[in-house]
Amino acid sequence: MERVKLTVLGSTGSIGTQTLEVARQRGWQVSALAGGRNLDRLAAQVREWQPAAIAVADDALPEARARFTGTEFSGTEILPLDELAAREADVVVNAIGGLPGLSPTRAALEAGRAVALATKEAMVTAAPLIWAAAQQGGGSLVPVDSEHTGIYQCLVGERLSDVAELILTASGGPFRTGPADLSSVTPEQALKHPSWNMGQKITVDSATLMNKGLEVMECAALYGLPLSQVRVVVHPQSIMHAAVRWRDGNLSANVGPTDMRLSIAYAIEAAAAGGMTRPGEVVGAQRGAGAPEHLAWPLEGQWEFHAPDLERFPALGLAYRAGEAGGLLPAALNAADEVAVPAFLAGKIGFLDIPRVIEQVLDECPQEPLGWAALIDVQAWATARAQELCRALP
Repeated sequence: MERVKLTVLGSTGSIGTQTLEVARQRGWQVSALAGGRNLDRLAAQVREWQPAAIAVADDALPEARARFTGTEFSGTEILPLDELAAREADVVVNAIGGLPGLSPTRAALEAGRAVALATKEAMVTAAPLIWAAAQQGGGSLVPVDSEHTGIYQCLVGERLSDVAELILTASGGPFRTGPADLSSVTPEQALKHPSWNMGQKITVDSATLMNKGLEVMECAALYGLPLSQVRVVVHPQSIMHAAVRWRDGNLSANVGPTDMRLSIAYAIEAAAAGGMTRPGEVVGAQRGAGAPEHLAWPLEGQWEFHAPDLERFPALGLAYRAGEAGGLLPAALNAADEVAVPAFLAGKIGFLDIPRVIEQVLDECPQEPLGWAALIDVQAWATARAQELCRALP
């Protein structure tokens, strides 16, 4: 593949820095960077890559304007985030987590850009709007997360009509086998993930299985399938990331090392090659792109697969409920979770109160058509309502 020209949004975070590592290995060009508030790391990146433009968080803008001056930064312009996302590039890598990642995703797609998407909230809360933006502007997107690129690779060259179900695996988190009573578990216990070292929010979401529920919603939205065709299987060894069960009974699985550099590189090359312009339109890429070495992993050992316990982990069921209902419920679920998890970590509510708060918010969610304005409104409402519920709990 010819030299790829990248815009990297969220360049100072984990996915962003790994994207730059892949770009360095592949000899790609980085023409624009968005670095949030970490101006020290962003400055180092600007010195290395000499991008034409950067963006920062609004509250970091005054400091950035004062800091990015002088001859070493003379060729770099500071732009608003959405304007940066819409700039000419072969691929826009969006690694801005949470709801702030929605607007630049929309801007990039409406400008006709190919997006490598590493923020699940865009497809979870606003999939019809995101696909409409792609159709309007001629943009395309490819998922970056390992589970979704795993599914993507299994679907290359295949017909979506032949799919019986898509399968996402979950490690099961720290409470897969115990304790039997989860009502008194502590934040410290919830943060002891048996497989991965992640941020606190996503680690607690893994403990409740909400994170897997959000991935289910994203997966269905990406490929245009009903949630009933997206299944979760608990696989503690975390060797198989995702699989496709075909209508003829065969199974195609994505199995291997969990190295995000591989997922990032594959997504970028697939996006540059055309990606998806509508759900299920899968365009392949060069397998193994960006791998610095042969990443060996053991075939030996016992591989376990279990059905998730929805009574023990009701958050997964709530995600299916919101995804099946559609409309504003996915956004309300996501916003309530963003409130309930920090409240648990702060000791204000219990572990089992997390799904209780989310369920109450879903029960009260306004029934209105999904639109950009309605999406903003329901996020504000769900956030405020979840905060009220957390304060009211004993």
